[in-house]
Amino acid sequence: MNVHRTKAKSELLFLALGGSGEIGMNVNLYCCDGKWLMVDLGMTFADPHYPGIDLVFADLEFIEDRRKDLLGVVLTHAHEDHIGAVPYFAEELGVPLYATPFTARLVQAKLDEAGIADRVKLNILPNDSAFSLGPFDIRYVPLAHSIAEGNALLIDTPHGRIFHTGDWKLDDEPRVGVPATEEELREIGDEGVLALVCDSTNVFNSAASGSEGAVRAGLLESVAAQRGRRVVVTTFASNVARLQTLGEVAQACNRQLCVAGRSLDRIIGVAKASGYLKDFPDTISPEAAMDLPRGEVMVLATGGQGEARAALARIAGKQHPITLEAGDVVLFSSRQIPGNELAIGRIQNTLADRGINIVTDRQSMIHVSGHPGRPELVALYDWIQPEMLVPVHGEIRHMAEQARLGLSEGIPRAIVQKNGDLVRLAPDGPVKIGEERAGRLLLDGELIVPADGEAISARRKLSQFGLVTVALAANREGKLVSPVEIASIGLPLDDDMAAFVAEAQADVAQAIRDMKGDRKRDPLALAEAVRLAARRATQRWTGKKPVVQVMLREG
Repeated sequence: MNVHRTKAKSELLFLALGGSGEIGMNVNLYCCDGKWLMVDLGMTFADPHYPGIDLVFADLEFIEDRRKDLLGVVLTHAHEDHIGAVPYFAEELGVPLYATPFTARLVQAKLDEAGIADRVKLNILPNDSAFSLGPFDIRYVPLAHSIAEGNALLIDTPHGRIFHTGDWKLDDEPRVGVPATEEELREIGDEGVLALVCDSTNVFNSAASGSEGAVRAGLLESVAAQRGRRVVVTTFASNVARLQTLGEVAQACNRQLCVAGRSLDRIIGVAKASGYLKDFPDTISPEAAMDLPRGEVMVLATGGQGEARAALARIAGKQHPITLEAGDVVLFSSRQIPGNELAIGRIQNTLADRGINIVTDRQSMIHVSGHPGRPELVALYDWIQPEMLVPVHGEIRHMAEQARLGLSEGIPRAIVQKNGDLVRLAPDGPVKIGEERAGRLLLDGELIVPADGEAISARRKLSQFGLVTVALAANREGKLVSPVEIASIGLPLDDDMAAFVAEAQADVAQAIRDMKGDRKRDPLALAEAVRLAARRATQRWTGKKPVVQVMLREG
């Protein structure tokens, strides 16, 4: 039932195009009486399933077809999985963006870099501000997270109020920003909340996420213990609270601070321009850092997720001005994002092989998550008292578990939705009323292409099975008039390649001789017989069925 394709009804709808059934790529849509509001426009990073691809986006076809009814895009905070797709789609959507100052500065830089800043309206709103878009009255509600200006959205509509949490946690000592208090959140709940649309990432964590203040103590202890050693700390560049903490730790340990990584430089600049990091120490260049005694410098480096081109990977591979020796220390003040374990492991193994000590959050209190554990979720349920719970921002198992938790804690209704599920929140919700396209798009070089397109499918096959190319010429009667030439890429036949080629050439020639009648004179049939003969020969030799490309010309 595609309600949105009929005359607009008096109802409140929710549709996730990204971020429900996965962690990352958050794109959420609300519809009130036919008008749409987008919350966040994020991306995610590709995995080996998409060879040669770096960035993955939600397919926005659904809302692009309804852009005349789209009122704006409201951004909760500046993490890439919430704003990373903005420079690729904002101009095409053609609606204003709304963000608080820190987020807006980072978005502005993206628009400038993309060359579209003069064609996209970016509204910079004060923290705690309220504004209206059609039937939606929206208020930013600050919550603690692992970035400056993490916000929930209180969205008031004629059908009831939505509390959209964004990414959040509870933190009595957040170090940066002033999150809403329990009393302020209880007041929101006392005024009535129809739906709590809530982050599910850490629902399986039985303990609360922990405070940034506790991380300060852990980092201070860990760095102070490294007397006479060079220390590198890697963390998420966007975690302004952590940067504040690390600046203070460097000063407390009488170490000069060196920053290695352009994203760290950018975030520090934006944070200072937004009124944060006011007492952050002056930094020194990598070259100046190398001139200091080992125990008098602390390096902040990008690359804690194993990124091959980031500073930490180049430091580990001895391709950076910052050098480390046996006995020096690298502190991983970040968690492993699922999917990055192998890349992180490679860097840690490289460091360990050089005798460099590694400290992670498993050994010391040097990181806390920016997402809520079960005790924090339960507390928010009690304060907000929603009529229904809509888990988002998680894999299906995370969202299903949060739905169970919410129901067990007294929330009357919950729904487990996924990308593409059209959900009616009011009246008489929550209920799934339809399914819409929620595909993926890929940034392939400078092109945005479908994730399920032929090019990506072929590239995946090539990466798995290799390529065999067969070139030959035949006359109009289907007789060979040139030698059969065979080349391959990706076949494990280094020592046997000549023998394989000779046998495959013979098989192809025999397949052509075996053809009869009109089929032999049909170029398409001839090419297919050649392809199958070459693939069968390759399978005998390797056990694989490669992609076979036939180049047939008429001679």
